[in-house]
Amino acid sequence: MTAQLVPEKQDSITFPVTGMTCAACQTRVQRALSAEPGVIDASVNLLMNTAVVRYDATTVGPQELIDAVRATGYDAMLPAEEESPLGADSAQEEAEARGARSLAIKATVSVVAGVLSMLVSILLMGTAVVNYVLLALTSGILAWAGRDIYRRAWKAVRHRSADMNTLVALGTGSAFVYSIVATVAPTLFARNGMAPDVYYEAVIFIIGLVLAGRAIEARARRQTSAALRKLVTLLPPVARIEQGSAWVEKPLAQVRSGEVVVVRPGERIPVDGVVIDGASEIDESMLTGEPLPVAKSSGDKVVGGTVNTTGAFRYRATSVGAESVLARIVALMRDAQSSRAPIQRLADRVSAVFVPVVVAIAITTFVAWYFLADAAALPRAIAAAVSVLIIACPCAMGLAVPTAVMVATGRGAELGLLIKGGEVLQRAGDVDTVVFDKTGTVTEGAPAVTHVIALASVDEDEILRAAASLETHSEHPVAAAVVRAASERHLALEPVTAFRSHTGSGVTGAVRERQVAVGNVQLMRELKISVDTAVGSIETYLGAGASELYVAIGGQIVGAMVVSDSLRPTSREAVEKLRAMGVDVVLLTGDRRAAAERIASEVGIGRVVAEVLPQDKVEEVRRLQALKRVVAMVGDGINDAPALAQADVGISMPKGTDIAIEASDIALMRSDLRGVPMAISLSRRTMATMKQNLFWAFVYNVIGIPIAAGVLFPVTGLMLSPIIASAAMALSSLSVVTNSLRLRRARLA
Repeated sequence: MTAQLVPEKQDSITFPVTGMTCAACQTRVQRALSAEPGVIDASVNLLMNTAVVRYDATTVGPQELIDAVRATGYDAMLPAEEESPLGADSAQEEAEARGARSLAIKATVSVVAGVLSMLVSILLMGTAVVNYVLLALTSGILAWAGRDIYRRAWKAVRHRSADMNTLVALGTGSAFVYSIVATVAPTLFARNGMAPDVYYEAVIFIIGLVLAGRAIEARARRQTSAALRKLVTLLPPVARIEQGSAWVEKPLAQVRSGEVVVVRPGERIPVDGVVIDGASEIDESMLTGEPLPVAKSSGDKVVGGTVNTTGAFRYRATSVGAESVLARIVALMRDAQSSRAPIQRLADRVSAVFVPVVVAIAITTFVAWYFLADAAALPRAIAAAVSVLIIACPCAMGLAVPTAVMVATGRGAELGLLIKGGEVLQRAGDVDTVVFDKTGTVTEGAPAVTHVIALASVDEDEILRAAASLETHSEHPVAAAVVRAASERHLALEPVTAFRSHTGSGVTGAVRERQVAVGNVQLMRELKISVDTAVGSIETYLGAGASELYVAIGGQIVGAMVVSDSLRPTSREAVEKLRAMGVDVVLLTGDRRAAAERIASEVGIGRVVAEVLPQDKVEEVRRLQALKRVVAMVGDGINDAPALAQADVGISMPKGTDIAIEASDIALMRSDLRGVPMAISLSRRTMATMKQNLFWAFVYNVIGIPIAAGVLFPVTGLMLSPIIASAAMALSSLSVVTNSLRLRRARLA
């Protein structure tokens, strides 16, 4: 692999971009940001109206990025410094809601005005008085409802670019000017043998239908982010904080780490923390999906947004604001929904040239009709050119992928899957091999010590005391089992020095100035400690799901512990679903081969790779990738993090370490391995939806534009009305959004 220079100070920013209406707008903003010196990666989302930029902070700053967007004719602003704990900008959401209502009102009024103008034209046969009345009505509609379209089109022209607004403004503007001339100077047409027809009702209808399409898109945008808004509303607005002998209600944004919070029965927990007094049962279903409340008492962690069911308790706030569990989930979802799937690049390339090509086709259409038509050449040329400009729809191409990504990530969140972006969605659909870690993944990850075996003159309690003293410094589930076993025997633990974790094999350190090692066979061999005799001595204690830990003191094995871990109830079903989907399954573990094979046979996994260190796990993933396999790795511990990062798709368990979760692409929020086939199934459905959206968006334009230009006229004698063209354009965007929204009800594996 070629070495790449990594910027010394890499930073990231997400900020709103306003004024974008189509894929061409999105492409232009993204290109401008990407062209800035120091920008590593820029992603612009049309549906969410946001830009996410990774940049070298020593070369470029946030304000320069904002200026780069404004230079393209669009507006942008730095994110507000003071946000709610979940990063939700209520002012921005309210502004979006007001904008959607305004669009709906303008669209409704314009369409009604279009119907009235059409009725007036038909009933009164276009007299001079009627034409002047329609001129006044159309002028009012353009100045009020169509103002933003023309303003944005003019801004694009000033910045030497073109977008969807340019097409609509050119089409309606041409028809409007033509109609004004026909109204003010009808004799000009009569002298040339032409009827002074006007297109006021067409102009009003086009504006109304374009705005209707945008109103529907705005409503769909709110529907696609419904799951995110549901998460944002989980926290209560205030927390009850202990101040001296009194309790004071404080807004959540003002709560600080270390403050003591009281929670009463039935209330939502406001911030993350640790219980210091009292006990209760907490409904954590919003976080884990588990239906039964979880008992909490002194020393247990609680998570903001979960519901206190029965008792009252006091707890000390630990993670507040952006550091809380719920805030991190929301941030990951926002990043995911702002991200882009690689398949979007095809639409971007087309959008970059789409508007100029359409304008060129419209000019060609006008010229062809003007010179080739045998009668009424000018009206027909104008109608055909306007239809081409209006029917062309870059919006559908711009919405094809982002709508699917937003709906899929929201649907994933409802199912307990935190999917970190469009690229992950696309890769997960191609997965053909899933590699499972054993402990804490296929098994419950809550092992228990079932036997302590003395293999020398040291008694069982002394063996367990020495092992537990070391394991208190480790976060591995097996370490917790050893400490728990010592606690159950009421053994006093001793201080440890020179502690060291040997990832994937065990721990070492000094207890009472004696060197102690606790771990598997690999650790003992690494430390040059003879282990062969001990292995034979404990074989009879090992059953399905059992593993052994050896305890060495002073360079000699003095005992062993047998640790058993039960299977997750859903592990076998998850493996069966994966195999039914045509996905190969591998068990990859640092545990003994015999124990690993027993677990594999119970869940139906045919291939086992056992007794491997973390670097060996990475090598196994690389080996599979070298065989052209698309690999998903599922794990939960520090020892799995390198393999999770190496895999094409890394999937972490909900109770895994922070390192494993950060290294993963998909985080399971529930302790249910059925989430793995569900994630792959969701990805495949999403990719199918993206391809359908892009197909219909391209086909619509490829078929619609020639028909609008009049290619069927020589055969059928029919011309496409600009009004029908505008309705078709609105329907094309609606069809893409509606197709994406079907993912909300999709049946998954």
